Amino acid sequence: MTQQENTPRMTPADYEYTTLMRLLGVSVSKHLLDEHFTLVWANEYYYEFTGWTKEEYEAKFHNRPDLYYKDDPKGWQELSDAVTQALSAGRSGYKIFSRFRRKNGDFIWVQFSTQFADEYIDGYQVAYTALTNIDDMVRMQREQSVTYESLPGFVAKYRIDRDLNMTLLDGNARFLEYFGDGGGEGDPRRENILETREFLLERREAILAGQPVHFVMQAKSRSGQLLWLQVNASCVDWQEGCPIYLCIFIDITDVTELREMQKRLTQQAEALKDALAVAEQANRAKSDFLSRMSHEIRTPMNAITGMTTIAAAYLDDRARVADCLKKIGYASKHLMTLINDVLDMSKIDAGKMQIAHEAFDLQSVVESLTSILYPQAQAKGLTFTVPLVELTDTLLVGDALRLNQVLLNLLSNAFKFTPEGGSVRMEIRQLWQKRGRVRLRFTVSDTGMGMEQSFMDRLFTPFEQERTAAGQTFGGTGLGMPITKNLVTLMGGAISVKSEPGRGSTFTVELDFDQQEDGAGSRQKRQPALESLKVLIADDDQDSCVHTSLLLQKMGILAQWVLTGAACVEEVRSAHRAGEDYDVCLIDWRMPDLDGVEVTRRVRELVGPDTTIIIITAYDWTAIEPKARAAGANAFLSKPIFASSLYNALLSVAGADTASAGPAAARPDLAGRHVLLVEDNDLNREISTELLQMAGITVDCAGDGQQALDLFLAQGERYDLILMDVQMPVMDGYQATRAIRASGRPGARTVPIVAMTADAFHEDVVRASEAGMNSHLAKPIDPELLYQTLAAAVAGTL
Repeated sequence: MTQQENTPRMTPADYEYTTLMRLLGVSVSKHLLDEHFTLVWANEYYYEFTGWTKEEYEAKFHNRPDLYYKDDPKGWQELSDAVTQALSAGRSGYKIFSRFRRKNGDFIWVQFSTQFADEYIDGYQVAYTALTNIDDMVRMQREQSVTYESLPGFVAKYRIDRDLNMTLLDGNARFLEYFGDGGGEGDPRRENILETREFLLERREAILAGQPVHFVMQAKSRSGQLLWLQVNASCVDWQEGCPIYLCIFIDITDVTELREMQKRLTQQAEALKDALAVAEQANRAKSDFLSRMSHEIRTPMNAITGMTTIAAAYLDDRARVADCLKKIGYASKHLMTLINDVLDMSKIDAGKMQIAHEAFDLQSVVESLTSILYPQAQAKGLTFTVPLVELTDTLLVGDALRLNQVLLNLLSNAFKFTPEGGSVRMEIRQLWQKRGRVRLRFTVSDTGMGMEQSFMDRLFTPFEQERTAAGQTFGGTGLGMPITKNLVTLMGGAISVKSEPGRGSTFTVELDFDQQEDGAGSRQKRQPALESLKVLIADDDQDSCVHTSLLLQKMGILAQWVLTGAACVEEVRSAHRAGEDYDVCLIDWRMPDLDGVEVTRRVRELVGPDTTIIIITAYDWTAIEPKARAAGANAFLSKPIFASSLYNALLSVAGADTASAGPAAARPDLAGRHVLLVEDNDLNREISTELLQMAGITVDCAGDGQQALDLFLAQGERYDLILMDVQMPVMDGYQATRAIRASGRPGARTVPIVAMTADAFHEDVVRASEAGMNSHLAKPIDPELLYQTLAAAVAGTL
């Protein structure tokens, strides 16, 4: 048998798989196919199944499931037989249902799903096992069986095909005893079905449509006894397009009891039907949800892995690598948002959702969204525009993360349900501004498939999706709209929707925000160098022209605008002939008559090098940059155009220093500080160490809580701060923190200890504080937040 201490560390594939299982709340474990089925590793849900902690399990059973099953030899034999039979048959794994004993002695029903891997450790093949709790399902089946047996008369469930052939699926004990099991000659069940054939044919359409059926028939028992039966049948399910009928047969040979029996029958049949419908709907919803979540998680993961591959192929191209890293960052944030959807729904239901009131720049929110969505629009053949209407200030106070989540949910749906050649538009309009408050209206409209009014009434119900072929094809979690509605409500706003099948949908969200007191980044001072500029705007989107003109006007610049490339060339020609050349031309890349590159070439031929040409585009300009620069373009500006980006571009043209979009927070000076990093995961430890060293911090590392305690006891005076992971082997972060605080060593009670963990719920923050930690950082780590927290910790302000 392989010793546990000789087992290799978890591979990256193991880590990724375990992480996904942790997100889905599924027990997953890795075993050797030896005589003990030795446990190599398991996630936390495995130990929750057993009721033992990891430390208790290892101490008591030494990672040997055969010892765990010592008091349940029957269960161990079932498991052993399943493994042996699967291996002997050359299968890739097995699946069995079995009872599972927990620490308190209770048994629960579970499903073992095991896959044999092409991996060997010390000569033993490796297997991965997922445990699913099916105790509720088994209990439901037993309760259904009891209900069947408690109903008066005979109960049976039939499947009826298009030819009205009836297949018995189930029956209570009384039915099977009285009419037999269907085997042998002279089967009374077959004869009874033939007796009802004429009745069934008369009502064929109603039966195949699943409508309730009531009639009286004469039936023969297997002993030959004839009796009259009142038959009440209701469709309770469908199977491959065929109705499944639950039939209850009441013996009315003695008609004196008929009325009372019919009354009880109706009540119990309806109750059973409702219970079955509710249970089946819940099971379908959960199954569909897990399936959709798997798809949704893989989408940003594909972006992350794809951009990583591209970056590796262009290591010498710093700009390309930087662009890939930026997109990886956006996809990672999207993935985190997706993972948090499930947690958000739980928090909303429990009334624990908190809305932040923090300073943010709307420009950063919009740029984050467009960097994700413009490439998707281009790939899908959609026109995506983000017009800004009368938007003056972008430095706001509110919850940027939740705003981003609301807009991304709406835009993702618009993209999903709009076919190639369609358009998606997100208009941001400033409605009013007064007394330090501003109201914005976000309108997301598309030319997609639209919605029926009946579905719009259920649009904000969890797990609901329109029951159309397109809706089923596109998938989704079914949580986006309910979360969006709840977030908008929590932010004090309102959301409405208009839609028509085949003509698209329009979602409107109105939200109020406070304005930042130091909003200089969105209210630039006038510069004489800018006021002397003469600017021409060429864009086929009139809203963009008006918005850009308004921004220039607030800077003291009067601008002209035209809606076509040809008109731009003609306007430049006229100004040149009059000796009043434009200093700057802002030219859209994509216009219907001439594209921006061709317009640039023609303008450059007319006026030479003196006019600065800036190409404005919503799309990635890297593909056209060489061609555009060869045509004479000087610079590029991304849409949507914000005041700060336009201001900086024009300052650059005027030869002045550019201004930042807002007051940039300087990174705190942490050089020379010494930090003890406690982290058991190699990859996380490498990332954290690099982030700390980038700030000039000296780092010592510990792989678990016990090592951290030993290092602190040996040389605690050298550490300015301890970054403590929580979930670790040997000794977890809470235990290590308590041990350090109680050690009596100088500085033990004052050294700052910051939790750095993926346990990110409010109760985890409380637990960290109770253990003696000063603060809490949730993974994945935001570098700037890490530096700010470290600075506050060493300054004693945490």
